[in-house]
Amino acid sequence: MNKYLLSALALSLTFSAGSAVAQGKMTKKSDDEKTKVTTEDGMMTKTKVADDGKTKVKGKSANGAKMKATTKPREGADMADMSMTNSAGVMVGGAMMTPDKDIVDNAVNSSDHTTLVAAVKAADLVNTLKSDGPFTVFAPTNAAFDKLPAGTVNTLVMPENKAKLTTILTYHVVPGRLMAADLKDGQTLTTVEGETLMVHRSGNSVMLHDAKGGMATVTVADAVSKNGVTHVIDTVLMPTK
Repeated sequence: MNKYLLSALALSLTFSAGSAVAQGKMTKKSDDEKTKVTTEDGMMTKTKVADDGKTKVKGKSANGAKMKATTKPREGADMADMSMTNSAGVMVGGAMMTPDKDIVDNAVNSSDHTTLVAAVKAADLVNTLKSDGPFTVFAPTNAAFDKLPAGTVNTLVMPENKAKLTTILTYHVVPGRLMAADLKDGQTLTTVEGETLMVHRSGNSVMLHDAKGGMATVTVADAVSKNGVTHVIDTVLMPTK
């Protein structure tokens, strides 16, 4: 068993919810429209929110990686409305994710997450994500995986690339149950993989900045399972390893 999988399994089974969020030291300057955040690991993010809700984000990591993105508010509903949260569960990929099922059993019913489920199986992480947890999973959709260079997914699921696949998947998992309301602007999350994600929040819009300067947006929040919670994201997050 490779060292990455051992690390992932150990962390996922032993971390408590209290260790889920590691707050990085940061400087933050704000006015009505602009925010600048710099974390202790050197990640700098500048955000500008226009009157119409359009958000422009620029980021630069300590190693020089850069990212730039623009998001627009969803017409007719904010993220809380779109998540369709109710006492029965949350609709994801045409199926209802319900609190009586574990994370894996909920994910296999989503038509938007067939690639993710196949990857979890290839990395032998099914039993880990079916264990007691709790875990917070940021779940890329099939469309998110399609954004990767052609052939990337087919290459990652090969047995000889299991270590790399495990590293990427566990970078999407944070110990503890973090609902959308728990995610704060500028917050640093320590993943099961060991590296961090930074949260950017503007109103109900939640985005995650990865170790390589990429960014993913939460499109469906708070799909609660009996061993954690899943937030659907539109981009695959990438660790440095």
